[in-house]
Amino acid sequence: MMNAVSKAWDGALVRKWLESRVDAARLEQAAADRRGYAAQDDYDKAAAEEWVCQSLKTSGHTDDQAGFAARIKTLLVQEEYRTTGIHDDRRFERYVRANLRKIAKMTKANDGFANTLRYQG
Repeated sequence: MMNAVSKAWDGALVRKWLESRVDAARLEQAAADRRGYAAQDDYDKAAAEEWVCQSLKTSGHTDDQAGFAARIKTLLVQEEYRTTGIHDDRRFERYVRANLRKIAKMTKANDGFANTLRYQG
């Protein structure tokens, strides 16, 4: 049940959060790249997060909660996610979908976008 005083959707906060996640994902990819073969999974996970956040950030739907949720749903039903430099396509796609589901939950609850720390809890 929703509170009578639910907070309003803040497109600027969502864009800031997406940008901070893109930056964090790039740092994670660089760190995984330095660790080599053993960190390929970490690299693909960070690449998936960057892909998702970049796709959502540039979609132009961040100012409207319903439009943003619809964009997430569109991405979730997509067959393939194209990118370069990843190590395992199926793993990457699994991480993309996991990130999209996480952000969908955040969008529905309109919660979590204020957390711009590099390491998300």
